[in-house]
Amino acid sequence: MMMGDDVENDPSGFILFPLVVHSFDLVVSSVGIFSIRGTRDSSVKVTLEDPMAILQRGYSVTIVLAVLTFAGSTRWLLYTDQAPSAWLNFSLCGLVGIITAYVFVWITKYYTDYKHEPVRTLALSSSTGHGTNIIAGVSLGLESTALPVLVISISIISAFWLGHTSGLVDETGSPTGGLFGTAVATMGMLSTAAYILTMDMFGPIADNAGGIVEMSQQPESVREITDVLDAVGNTTKATTKGFAIGSAALASFLLFSAYMDEVDIAIPEVFIGGLLGSMLIFLFSAWACAAVGRTAQEDYKEKPDYGRCVAIVASASLREMIKPGALAIVSPIVVGFVFRILGHYTGHPLLGAKVVAALLMFATVSGILMALFLNTAGGAWDNAKKFIETGALGGKGSDSHKAAVTGDTVGDPFKDTAGPSIHVLIKMLATITLVMAPVFL
Repeated sequence: MMMGDDVENDPSGFILFPLVVHSFDLVVSSVGIFSIRGTRDSSVKVTLEDPMAILQRGYSVTIVLAVLTFAGSTRWLLYTDQAPSAWLNFSLCGLVGIITAYVFVWITKYYTDYKHEPVRTLALSSSTGHGTNIIAGVSLGLESTALPVLVISISIISAFWLGHTSGLVDETGSPTGGLFGTAVATMGMLSTAAYILTMDMFGPIADNAGGIVEMSQQPESVREITDVLDAVGNTTKATTKGFAIGSAALASFLLFSAYMDEVDIAIPEVFIGGLLGSMLIFLFSAWACAAVGRTAQEDYKEKPDYGRCVAIVASASLREMIKPGALAIVSPIVVGFVFRILGHYTGHPLLGAKVVAALLMFATVSGILMALFLNTAGGAWDNAKKFIETGALGGKGSDSHKAAVTGDTVGDPFKDTAGPSIHVLIKMLATITLVMAPVFL
């Protein structure tokens, strides 16, 4: 390690730190989950309390406990005689990550919850037709990338500076804690991951509950309750996706640092690799959305059969995802191999590895932005429809509702197919690049 003699002699604290942090995550998230209590008395007919407010109370409990346990973990495991106050700097790095997670949750809620202006504006655009609903939804999704990027930028700079000034130096006296500070901030952001994942599970459970209520022809009063839960579920699902891509963005800086000393994008071939990486994200997203459209158009003239319906969708989805999946796997291998051969004949033996590194970096940055756009736009379209179904702007069956249904139909492949798939694509590209590195060298 590069963090001083005493750290080199006993690095166990730095090695065990991530494990301890995530062990505490399970504990504090469990406490947060068990702290969730509704205040509604079922024997008295009163307005249903906002489920999102209840979930946020539990999240606030988790956040407070995470801050305390993270500070204790840094003092316990990251204390070093070489820099007695370094643990405090790293504790602040963790706080930066925790705050980043909280802000990401708030931003996603703002853009996808129909209690806030963006979704209500989107719903209002439905009153002038299907086209204006689509335009407003795309605009909302594009806008929603700005605040997360600013937050991530501030987090990376803050965490790097705190780590850099921690007092840890190498043999030559140069500060070495910057990158580790960023890593600690990433761990801080993930220190409430179990609770966030619990919120994610709330979404499909509420959605399926609404489906069961509708199929079993329950009274409208029951459906009204499940509609509220379903709308909150859309927000929590979008929150989890935003949280996941935010932590990936924070961690991507660590990945890039391994390449930046070797990768010079002023070299034409390396720049081309970056362009190919950005293009890969857009092409993959296009094929994923197109796969949903083709599957939806499959026509079978048979009597209703739930088992047959599930079989049709499952087989078609697996078949349609072959092409996007192959694109993700084959692209970095082909690019790396082709440019390795080119480098061999031009006297640049490491050209293949550099081009693939550029592909990975550009694809990661483009993928983060694309995933934010797709996930948020999809959730907003869905909740704009839910808002109209509460009776606003004419309610169910109105022209506004019909336009909102169109937006929701567009949003489903955005938030449920292409958006989440990009998370997997980014990780797959990083894994393939690492595993296939000997082929490119």
